[in-house]
Amino acid sequence: MSITTSQPVAAKKSRRHLGLAILALAMGGFAIGTTEFAMMGLLKEVEEGLGISTPEAGNLISAYALGVVIGAPVFAALGAKLPRKNLALGLMLFLAVANLTSFIAPDYGLMLLSRFASGLPHGAFFGVAAVIAAGLVAPTKRGWAISMVMAGLTVSNVIGVPLATWVGQTFGWRLLFVIVGAIGLLTVAMVWKFVPFEAAHPDASIRRELGALKRLQVWLALLIGIIGFGGLFAVYTYIAHTMTSVAGIPENLIPAVVALYGLGMVVGNIIGGRLADKSVMGTIYWVMPGIAAALVVYAIAAHWAWSAFVMAFVVGGIGSMLTPALQTRLLDAAPGAASLASSLNHSALNIANALGAFLGGTVIAWGWGYVAPALVGAVLAILGLVVAVISGALERRKALAA
Repeated sequence: MSITTSQPVAAKKSRRHLGLAILALAMGGFAIGTTEFAMMGLLKEVEEGLGISTPEAGNLISAYALGVVIGAPVFAALGAKLPRKNLALGLMLFLAVANLTSFIAPDYGLMLLSRFASGLPHGAFFGVAAVIAAGLVAPTKRGWAISMVMAGLTVSNVIGVPLATWVGQTFGWRLLFVIVGAIGLLTVAMVWKFVPFEAAHPDASIRRELGALKRLQVWLALLIGIIGFGGLFAVYTYIAHTMTSVAGIPENLIPAVVALYGLGMVVGNIIGGRLADKSVMGTIYWVMPGIAAALVVYAIAAHWAWSAFVMAFVVGGIGSMLTPALQTRLLDAAPGAASLASSLNHSALNIANALGAFLGGTVIAWGWGYVAPALVGAVLAILGLVVAVISGALERRKALAA
């Protein structure tokens, strides 16, 4: 009798511990998302506080992105021999300290350096967190687990970024870094308490992790992310200009537009995780043309305020459906070097950020208007689909040859 009654209790306890472990990892994503995106809403205050120009303030965002691109593969490779829990703890502690350093940075040069340092653990943390989460569940639920970790990043756009922006505008922009530092330290405590310890693989090494770079499918997956997400960033970078200049939405409602986009990201990320559990490549095949179609509709809908609001949510949602599938694809493409491959996804996303902003700015400079970046994004999404189809075809050919 005691055996039959204890089984449901044990199962319930196991589910609770799983939920807390994933929540701890997601909290790290929340901290990262807040420090990455809240700076964009506080650029004016940063300019005034440091006595710098707008382009110089923009360099603080670029410095963070550069830190992500460089830090992801470097930290993932250097941490190859560490237990993944320990690596996650170290990366989040690094993030917290780097943000607190930004709080006390006295001048532009040191602020630039501290923002670069803040970006270094970004990709590696998400990479190792995704691997940990995928290892906590059955193989058929990896997409769901990864999407829950990524939910921290998407939720930060709905809650963390608006809140940190308001606090920064009201009480001082440097408080952003105190908030992120506190969230980072809370994450360290939660990961320490709730994420189970697992010894490092006996064969783990830097060489083994770097072996991921020899795999064609890893590079193709990264290329899908760079091209596909490049279109989304082309839109997101100039969303405020589009909404005010084309849709005629008042400037004071832009935070609501951004929040809607972020809410769409939350919903899309969850749905994308479920879809990835059914078929990773199938999800990529369907989502890429979905992004293209959504961006074309966005370019048309942006001429009216009500439809622009709706499409901000839709574009954010459809775009985020791609994230869990790409992360899972990289885990599959490099089973012996999962941490590095998974981390590289975030390097790819930051390259996509730079690519999208550049291409979107280029067509605007050509006089094509503020809806033009959406059309550029649609073309990029189709190109991303072409890369995905090539990747799938090569994989099938290899399987048949075997």
